[in-house]
Amino acid sequence: MLALSSSQSDPKPTLFRTTFNAVAKCEECSRLWVGATDMLRTNRSAGIIAFRRAAANIELLLIHPGGPFWAKKDTGSWSIPKGLYQDGEDALVAAKREFGEETGFVPVGPFIELGAFRQPSRKVISVWAVENDFDLIAFRSNMFSMEWPPKSGRMREFPEADRAQWFSVDEARHKITKGQIPIVDALAQRFQ
Repeated sequence: MLALSSSQSDPKPTLFRTTFNAVAKCEECSRLWVGATDMLRTNRSAGIIAFRRAAANIELLLIHPGGPFWAKKDTGSWSIPKGLYQDGEDALVAAKREFGEETGFVPVGPFIELGAFRQPSRKVISVWAVENDFDLIAFRSNMFSMEWPPKSGRMREFPEADRAQWFSVDEARHKITKGQIPIVDALAQRFQ
């Protein structure tokens, strides 16, 4: 990922190594930087949180991100299936696509719009909930490639999500990333 920074005394930006590799433009000074991507211009994602009824409550389907950076992280690292969408693209259509890519499941509605949730990164996630009881034996995720180990020159493939699991609402609050806790709460409030 490329991070850009500058100070008023030194207008030259400081570049930090990142996992992205494209071009970004500074809106204030019109400079271009190599190492960013369309993701820097797109601060919108769309996602679906699947739920199923369990005893007197509900359980939520979360995914764990794949790849070596997340391999040993658990608490606070799980997520709803979600992904970026572009201008002109319907957010629910994008959410369904991303859900399928990250889980291998096709969500079937009706879909409950939970709203838009601003993340600590300033990204906004538009989220829908859907009741489906997916059998996790069939879970599969798209793969992505990255150089691993770093600077080795070797490309390896990793799943976008390495596992999926059903959690109670309380467990989900503990497992999900901090910025997505309000999504869990919004769905849970519908069943109180």
